[in-house]
Amino acid sequence: MDMPMLDDLGLWVQAFLSPTVLVELAVLAVCVGLAWGLVALLQRGLRQGDPRSILFGVRIVDGALFPLVLLSLAYIARTLLHHWVALAAFKIAIPVLVALVVIRIGVKVLQVAYPDAAWVRPIERSISWMAWLGMVLWVTGLLPLVLDELDQIHWRVGGATLSVRTIIEGAVTAAAVLLIALWISAAIESRLLRSATGAELSLRMAVSNAVRALLVFVGLLVALSSVGIDLTALSVLGGAVGVGIGFGLQKLAANYVSGFVILAERSMRIGDNVKLDTFEGRITQINARYTVIRSPSGRESIVPNELLITQRVENLSLSDPRVWMSTVVSVAYESDVDQVAQLLTNAALVSPRVLRDPAPSAALSAFGADGLEFTVGFWIADPENGSLGLRSDINRAILSALRAHQIEIPYPQRVMHVQVDGAVPAAMSPGGTPAPAPASAG
Repeated sequence: MDMPMLDDLGLWVQAFLSPTVLVELAVLAVCVGLAWGLVALLQRGLRQGDPRSILFGVRIVDGALFPLVLLSLAYIARTLLHHWVALAAFKIAIPVLVALVVIRIGVKVLQVAYPDAAWVRPIERSISWMAWLGMVLWVTGLLPLVLDELDQIHWRVGGATLSVRTIIEGAVTAAAVLLIALWISAAIESRLLRSATGAELSLRMAVSNAVRALLVFVGLLVALSSVGIDLTALSVLGGAVGVGIGFGLQKLAANYVSGFVILAERSMRIGDNVKLDTFEGRITQINARYTVIRSPSGRESIVPNELLITQRVENLSLSDPRVWMSTVVSVAYESDVDQVAQLLTNAALVSPRVLRDPAPSAALSAFGADGLEFTVGFWIADPENGSLGLRSDINRAILSALRAHQIEIPYPQRVMHVQVDGAVPAAMSPGGTPAPAPASAG
């Protein structure tokens, strides 16, 4: 192992000013070129351009593979050059590359595992600052001194002795274990969801979430063990958690169980159009605890999974993604029923969203108080695009067709008979008030 740079600072400066440093820089440049070429060939061979990839990003430097390959090549070159020249540039390059690898892996794993979480950014900055701080302490030779001083700050906890150094090393180990667990879960999730569509998407997402939760749990246990915490003490905590679930958290537990039941039975899937009570919309997310339903107007409702199990839910897309819609129109009693039905059917075909098979239909549905009521029914295959604009287009076409053929749309009509004293019907004045009764003789 090389001596700390602080102890041989003069020798390091002398080596850095010697002509051999140019050889080191040339070798480093060759390593960068080789790493770039190898990663580019591998990326092209595997056809990886997914920004969610940890090893590969949109660009070569976005992933974690490039600094890993560069670090490996630089370490090999450093080992070979150590026998011929006094190293100077490599004493800085190796720690810098190690810090870069730690930063890229940590940042990419968190970005892929939690792409939309707001708390990821502060953790990414913390990882970067800690990695660069460790690099500076390593290069300057202060790292062993700092660790020895931190080891002197200790205290007893029960039968164990803890120090600041032990806590820091345990925290670093725990973070590394959790990152590895998240890395594995992200790789499994990417493979499961790569070709999932339709009915398989919800189930695969459930499996992915379960695998991630299991790996994070195992990683947490390993991390706690590395810190020095006795895992047998967790049995008491587990019993307390079980009691809490049995009493205060039974609703929360029911939501999680219901979520896995929904995903396992495939009774509801992402993209299905459902109706719960008076709320209707399309399922956009199925999580372990809740389901997100988006209405045609854009409003999103967060529904606990227990409600989807215990209440009546209309799944409009369970067996057929097509949805039947209708609109009602009234015409005068004097109208030709066959002509009106044909006009209404043709008006429904003005929208390209209306399916031709099955074709729209118009039926005389009721004898209203003011006129004949027709129900125009039609099928669509894209309910996620909304229904208000579609109904508006069809209603406007119906209105234009009826006006073009001079078919009357009746106004509400009411006939009122007013009974006055003397059993004589009172005539209505033009203003709508009864005319005064004639004065009695006598």
